[in-house]
Amino acid sequence: MEVNENKIKVGITHGDINGIGYEIIIKTLLDKRINDLCTPIVYGSPKLAAYHRKAINVENFSLNIIKTPEEANPKRPNVINCVNEDTRIELGKSTPESGEAAYFSLEKATKDLIDGKIDVILTAPINKKSINSDKFTFPGHTEYFQSKTKTDEVLMLMLGEQMRIGVVTGHVPLKDVPSLVTEENILTKLQILNKSLLEDFGIRKGKIAVFGLNPHAGDEGIIGKEEIDIIIPAINKAREEGIMAVGPYAADGFFGAATYKKYDAVLAMYHDQGLSSFKVVEFDAGINFTAGLPIIRTSPVHGTAFEIAGQGIASPDSFRAALYTAIDIFRNRERYKEMKKNKL
Repeated sequence: MEVNENKIKVGITHGDINGIGYEIIIKTLLDKRINDLCTPIVYGSPKLAAYHRKAINVENFSLNIIKTPEEANPKRPNVINCVNEDTRIELGKSTPESGEAAYFSLEKATKDLIDGKIDVILTAPINKKSINSDKFTFPGHTEYFQSKTKTDEVLMLMLGEQMRIGVVTGHVPLKDVPSLVTEENILTKLQILNKSLLEDFGIRKGKIAVFGLNPHAGDEGIIGKEEIDIIIPAINKAREEGIMAVGPYAADGFFGAATYKKYDAVLAMYHDQGLSSFKVVEFDAGINFTAGLPIIRTSPVHGTAFEIAGQGIASPDSFRAALYTAIDIFRNRERYKEMKKNKL
């Protein structure tokens, strides 16, 4: 097969080195067909990769060591060293050293992404406690990329085979949610979601279901008035803009009756309202995508899974799906740009 030298370059951060990051990276890149779709570049360490390869008893796998993305071999998975040679692995533990290694990987890959040296970024799970420092003060990847790209508003969007779910409020304490559920915030997230459906997924006039904040979506004001005072007005404004938003729905009945199958996307009011049910349905191959960014970033939905690190039993399905999805979104954006250019 003739190799395409201009294949999509996928930057892969290694995440927390004491978790399952390297295991799911290795298991994903073992499939040589990946190299027909893209050029993978791991931002990490060949030494740490070798440690994890031996821990999970994988023999025939290696990474091509490079210094810059321009040197990447399009026929093989590549690695750029981002950490000190004496970095220690302590499987299953949250340590400052593992957090620092995760940060170095993320910083280098993100710089190359913003500089246009790679096309998309796929992030392995981090541990928020170990990575937190004076250099990394964010609740998670979503807020980090928002800051790095100087993007005013983004949307954490979970993707699966059966549903797409975004949230108005992301990584914030539950006590702060009501004050953040405003007409303006809901409308902004609906605008981002609608734009993403069109540009990232090729869906015109996508139907979006909107959840209420209170149990039973407020029961017509009996259990709370946020639906009447805030959420319905936001939905009406969105519809005036041509956004096909419908609701508010009570989340429990919506999932219980599988109503999500009738919609292209869902907008939940807060993290667990949307993600709890999403992970029940889509956990094995679900994906986290940050919509609204000028760059493309995906990740698996699961965490570092310290409790099974180094045992060789971690599933790469979510990580593999995140890789494929990043490539698909990149192609969809290119097609959308071409379509817009042809209309001018």
